[in-house]
Amino acid sequence: MGRIITVFNQKGGVGKTTSVINLAAALGRRNKRTLVVDIDPQGNATSGLGIDKKSLTASIYDSLINNIDVKKTIQKTTAENVDIVPSNVELAGAEIELIEKKDRELVLKSVLDGIRDVYDIILIDCPPSLGLLSINGLSASDSVMIPIQCEYYALEGVSQLMETVMLVKRSLNPNLDIEGVILSMFDGRTNLSIQVVEEVKKYFKGKVYTTIIPRNVRLAEAPSYGLSVIDYDPKSKGAEAYMELADEFLYLMEEEI
Repeated sequence: MGRIITVFNQKGGVGKTTSVINLAAALGRRNKRTLVVDIDPQGNATSGLGIDKKSLTASIYDSLINNIDVKKTIQKTTAENVDIVPSNVELAGAEIELIEKKDRELVLKSVLDGIRDVYDIILIDCPPSLGLLSINGLSASDSVMIPIQCEYYALEGVSQLMETVMLVKRSLNPNLDIEGVILSMFDGRTNLSIQVVEEVKKYFKGKVYTTIIPRNVRLAEAPSYGLSVIDYDPKSKGAEAYMELADEFLYLMEEEI
Protein backbone atom coordinates (compact mmCIF):
# COMPACT_ATOMS: atom_id res chain seq x y z
CA MET A 1 0.00 0.00 0.00
CA GLY A 2 1.34 3.42 -0.98
CA ARG A 3 2.25 6.01 1.59
CA ILE A 4 0.34 9.30 1.34
CA ILE A 5 2.17 12.42 2.50
CA THR A 6 0.84 15.97 2.53
CA VAL A 7 3.47 18.68 2.04
CA PHE A 8 2.05 21.58 3.99
CA ASN A 9 2.83 25.01 5.36
CA GLN A 10 0.18 27.73 5.40
CA LYS A 11 2.92 30.32 4.93
CA GLY A 12 3.69 31.09 1.28
CA GLY A 13 7.16 31.18 -0.24
CA VAL A 14 8.70 28.42 1.88
CA GLY A 15 9.62 26.06 -0.97
CA LYS A 16 6.56 23.82 -0.62
CA THR A 17 5.82 23.21 -4.31
CA THR A 18 9.55 23.17 -5.13
CA SER A 19 9.96 20.37 -2.60
CA VAL A 20 6.97 18.41 -3.95
CA ILE A 21 8.20 18.56 -7.56
CA ASN A 22 11.84 17.78 -6.84
CA LEU A 23 11.34 15.18 -4.12
CA ALA A 24 8.87 13.39 -6.43
CA ALA A 25 11.40 13.46 -9.29
CA ALA A 26 14.18 12.22 -7.01
CA LEU A 27 11.99 9.36 -5.73
CA GLY A 28 11.14 8.51 -9.33
CA ARG A 29 14.86 8.26 -10.09
CA ARG A 30 15.07 5.76 -7.23
CA ASN A 31 12.47 3.60 -9.03
CA LYS A 32 9.61 4.57 -6.71
CA ARG A 33 6.26 4.90 -8.46
CA THR A 34 5.30 8.40 -7.36
CA LEU A 35 2.10 10.40 -7.72
CA VAL A 36 1.80 14.13 -7.13
CA VAL A 37 -1.70 15.32 -6.21
CA ASP A 38 -1.97 19.07 -6.81
CA ILE A 39 -4.71 20.56 -4.61
CA ASP A 40 -3.43 24.13 -4.90
CA PRO A 41 -5.63 26.25 -7.23
CA GLN A 42 -2.47 28.02 -8.44
CA GLY A 43 -1.47 24.72 -10.06
CA ASN A 44 2.27 25.40 -9.80
CA ALA A 45 3.14 21.73 -9.27
CA THR A 46 1.11 20.95 -12.41
CA SER A 47 2.93 23.43 -14.65
CA GLY A 48 6.25 22.74 -12.92
CA LEU A 49 6.00 19.10 -14.05
CA GLY A 50 5.29 19.99 -17.66
CA ILE A 51 1.47 19.94 -17.79
CA ASP A 52 -0.39 22.75 -19.56
CA LYS A 53 -3.00 23.91 -17.01
CA LYS A 54 -5.10 25.63 -19.68
CA SER A 55 -5.64 22.51 -21.78
CA LEU A 56 -6.77 20.14 -18.99
CA THR A 57 -9.85 18.07 -19.80
CA ALA A 58 -10.08 16.74 -16.22
CA SER A 59 -8.44 17.76 -12.96
CA ILE A 60 -8.59 17.16 -9.21
CA TYR A 61 -11.54 19.57 -9.17
CA ASP A 62 -13.61 17.06 -11.19
CA SER A 63 -12.80 14.26 -8.75
CA LEU A 64 -13.54 16.34 -5.65
CA ILE A 65 -16.69 18.09 -6.85
CA ASN A 66 -18.08 16.09 -9.79
CA ASN A 67 -17.20 12.58 -8.53
CA ILE A 68 -15.14 11.76 -11.63
CA ASP A 69 -12.89 8.71 -11.12
CA VAL A 70 -9.46 10.09 -10.24
CA LYS A 71 -7.83 7.55 -12.60
CA LYS A 72 -9.31 9.59 -15.48
CA THR A 73 -7.44 12.70 -14.34
CA ILE A 74 -3.95 11.18 -13.92
CA GLN A 75 -1.28 12.34 -16.38
CA LYS A 76 2.34 11.37 -16.96
CA THR A 77 4.85 14.14 -16.22
CA THR A 78 8.27 15.11 -17.54
CA ALA A 79 9.85 13.30 -14.55
CA GLU A 80 10.65 9.58 -14.67
CA ASN A 81 8.17 7.36 -12.76
CA VAL A 82 6.14 10.43 -11.70
CA ASP A 83 2.44 10.94 -12.49
CA ILE A 84 0.23 13.82 -11.44
CA VAL A 85 -3.39 14.55 -10.62
CA PRO A 86 -3.34 18.10 -12.01
CA SER A 87 -4.97 21.30 -10.82
CA ASN A 88 -5.92 24.65 -12.27
CA VAL A 89 -7.77 27.83 -11.29
CA GLU A 90 -11.10 25.98 -11.46
CA LEU A 91 -10.20 24.56 -8.05
CA ALA A 92 -10.45 28.04 -6.48
CA GLY A 93 -14.20 27.60 -5.98
CA ALA A 94 -13.88 24.14 -4.48
CA GLU A 95 -13.54 25.40 -0.89
CA ILE A 96 -17.08 26.80 -1.10
CA GLU A 97 -18.51 23.86 -3.07
CA LEU A 98 -17.06 21.32 -0.64
CA ILE A 99 -18.99 22.88 2.26
CA GLU A 100 -22.23 21.35 0.99
CA LYS A 101 -20.75 17.83 0.67
CA LYS A 102 -21.29 15.11 3.23
CA ASP A 103 -18.06 14.40 5.18
CA ARG A 104 -16.56 17.39 3.41
CA GLU A 105 -13.18 17.03 5.17
CA LEU A 106 -12.79 13.45 3.88
CA VAL A 107 -13.64 13.85 0.19
CA LEU A 108 -9.99 13.68 -0.93
CA LYS A 109 -9.42 10.58 1.20
CA SER A 110 -12.24 8.77 -0.59
CA VAL A 111 -10.89 9.99 -3.97
CA LEU A 112 -7.40 8.57 -3.27
CA ASP A 113 -8.41 5.32 -1.55
CA GLY A 114 -8.85 3.57 -4.89
CA ILE A 115 -5.37 4.38 -6.22
CA ARG A 116 -3.06 4.23 -3.21
CA ASP A 117 -2.10 0.63 -4.11
CA VAL A 118 -0.91 1.74 -7.56
CA TYR A 119 1.88 3.97 -6.22
CA ASP A 120 4.72 3.64 -3.70
CA ILE A 121 4.44 7.27 -2.61
CA ILE A 122 1.74 9.90 -3.08
CA LEU A 123 2.72 13.53 -2.38
CA ILE A 124 -0.08 16.08 -1.92
CA ASP A 125 0.76 19.71 -2.68
CA CYS A 126 -1.52 21.92 -0.56
CA PRO A 127 -2.43 25.58 -0.98
CA PRO A 128 -0.70 28.01 1.41
CA SER A 129 -3.73 28.31 3.68
CA LEU A 130 -5.52 26.56 6.53
CA GLY A 131 -8.73 26.08 4.53
CA LEU A 132 -10.84 23.07 3.62
CA LEU A 133 -8.54 21.90 0.81
CA SER A 134 -5.55 21.70 3.17
CA ILE A 135 -7.68 19.92 5.80
CA ASN A 136 -8.70 17.41 3.10
CA GLY A 137 -5.01 16.85 2.35
CA LEU A 138 -4.17 16.24 6.02
CA SER A 139 -7.22 13.99 6.49
CA ALA A 140 -6.21 11.84 3.50
CA SER A 141 -2.58 11.39 4.57
CA ASP A 142 -0.47 9.05 6.65
CA SER A 143 1.82 11.93 7.52
CA VAL A 144 2.69 15.57 6.93
CA MET A 145 5.99 16.96 5.64
CA ILE A 146 6.68 20.58 6.58
CA PRO A 147 9.02 22.78 4.50
CA ILE A 148 10.49 25.76 6.38
CA GLN A 149 12.69 28.41 4.83
CA CYS A 150 15.96 29.38 6.54
CA GLU A 151 14.98 33.04 6.79
CA TYR A 152 13.81 35.58 9.35
CA TYR A 153 10.37 34.75 10.77
CA ALA A 154 10.85 31.10 9.73
CA LEU A 155 8.92 29.83 12.75
CA GLU A 156 6.19 32.46 12.48
CA GLY A 157 2.89 30.67 12.05
CA VAL A 158 4.35 27.24 12.85
CA SER A 159 2.44 26.97 16.14
CA GLN A 160 -0.80 27.68 14.24
CA LEU A 161 0.19 25.07 11.64
CA MET A 162 0.82 22.51 14.39
CA GLU A 163 -2.53 23.33 16.03
CA THR A 164 -4.24 22.54 12.70
CA VAL A 165 -2.32 19.26 12.38
CA MET A 166 -3.27 18.29 15.96
CA LEU A 167 -6.91 19.25 15.38
CA VAL A 168 -7.07 17.00 12.28
CA LYS A 169 -5.33 14.23 14.23
CA ARG A 170 -7.85 14.46 17.09
CA SER A 171 -11.03 14.74 15.07
CA LEU A 172 -10.48 13.34 11.56
CA ASN A 173 -7.27 11.32 11.16
CA PRO A 174 -5.89 9.77 14.37
CA ASN A 175 -2.98 8.16 12.48
CA LEU A 176 -1.57 11.45 11.17
CA ASP A 177 2.11 11.88 12.06
CA ILE A 178 4.87 14.38 11.29
CA GLU A 179 6.92 12.79 8.51
CA GLY A 180 9.71 15.32 8.72
CA VAL A 181 10.73 18.96 8.37
CA ILE A 182 12.60 20.15 5.26
CA LEU A 183 14.88 23.14 5.71
CA SER A 184 15.04 25.06 2.44
CA MET A 185 16.63 28.21 0.98
CA PHE A 186 19.71 27.76 3.17
CA ASP A 187 22.55 30.22 2.68
CA GLY A 188 25.65 29.03 4.54
CA ARG A 189 27.25 32.47 4.21
CA THR A 190 24.79 34.04 6.65
CA ASN A 191 24.62 33.65 10.40
CA LEU A 192 20.83 33.99 10.13
CA SER A 193 20.43 30.75 8.14
CA ILE A 194 22.58 28.87 10.66
CA GLN A 195 20.57 30.31 13.60
CA VAL A 196 17.26 29.35 11.94
CA VAL A 197 18.46 25.75 11.49
CA GLU A 198 19.21 25.56 15.22
CA GLU A 199 15.85 27.10 16.17
CA VAL A 200 13.88 24.72 13.94
CA LYS A 201 15.80 21.69 15.26
CA LYS A 202 14.95 22.74 18.83
CA TYR A 203 11.26 23.18 17.98
CA PHE A 204 10.87 19.92 16.00
CA LYS A 205 13.08 17.66 18.10
CA GLY A 206 14.31 14.69 16.03
CA LYS A 207 12.00 15.43 13.08
CA VAL A 208 14.25 17.65 10.94
CA TYR A 209 15.95 16.06 7.93
CA THR A 210 19.73 16.31 8.03
CA THR A 211 19.71 17.12 4.30
CA ILE A 212 19.30 20.87 3.88
CA ILE A 213 18.17 22.42 0.58
CA PRO A 214 20.43 25.33 -0.42
CA ARG A 215 19.51 28.52 -2.21
CA ASN A 216 20.15 27.65 -5.85
CA VAL A 217 19.33 29.54 -9.02
CA ARG A 218 18.67 26.29 -10.94
CA LEU A 219 15.84 25.44 -8.51
CA ALA A 220 14.18 28.75 -9.43
CA GLU A 221 14.71 28.31 -13.18
CA ALA A 222 13.59 24.70 -13.64
CA PRO A 223 9.77 25.16 -13.26
CA SER A 224 9.62 27.66 -16.14
CA TYR A 225 10.80 24.79 -18.39
CA GLY A 226 8.22 22.37 -16.93
CA LEU A 227 11.03 20.30 -15.44
CA SER A 228 12.25 19.23 -12.03
CA VAL A 229 15.73 20.48 -11.20
CA ILE A 230 16.91 16.85 -11.47
CA ASP A 231 15.90 16.82 -15.14
CA TYR A 232 16.88 20.43 -15.80
CA ASP A 233 20.39 20.37 -14.29
CA PRO A 234 21.22 17.09 -12.53
CA LYS A 235 24.67 18.33 -11.47
CA SER A 236 23.37 21.46 -9.73
CA LYS A 237 23.52 21.80 -5.96
CA GLY A 238 19.72 21.86 -5.85
CA ALA A 239 19.41 18.56 -7.73
CA GLU A 240 22.07 16.89 -5.58
CA ALA A 241 20.32 18.09 -2.40
CA TYR A 242 16.94 16.67 -3.43
CA MET A 243 18.50 13.33 -4.41
CA GLU A 244 20.12 13.23 -0.95
CA LEU A 245 16.79 14.13 0.66
CA ALA A 246 15.04 11.31 -1.24
CA ASP A 247 17.68 8.83 -0.04
CA GLU A 248 17.35 10.02 3.56
CA PHE A 249 13.53 9.87 3.34
CA LEU A 250 13.61 6.30 1.95
CA TYR A 251 16.15 5.17 4.54
CA LEU A 252 14.01 6.50 7.40
CA MET A 253 10.88 5.01 5.87
CA GLU A 254 12.48 1.57 5.60
CA GLU A 255 13.71 1.80 9.21
CA GLU A 256 10.12 2.26 10.37
CA ILE A 257 8.88 -0.92 8.67
